[in-house]
Amino acid sequence: MSVKPLIIIIVILILLSLSSSLFFLFKDQGAGKRSVYSLGIRVSLAAMLLILVTYGLYTGELGNSVPWGS
Repeated sequence: MSVKPLIIIIVILILLSLSSSLFFLFKDQGAGKRSVYSLGIRVSLAAMLLILVTYGLYTGELGNSVPWGS
């Protein structure tokens, strides 16, 4: 399986976690622990994203060149 779809899925999951954390923050008014749990999930997803990007660059599936270069 290619790395690019996995990266897109993880970014979408990070955005969903961010929005749910914002919702829980407003709903609980800072008193609940649900926003803290969402932060933990978001940090774990960000670590997975870094690992996937590193793996993609290492294996050559992701390039690090600019499109306007020669």
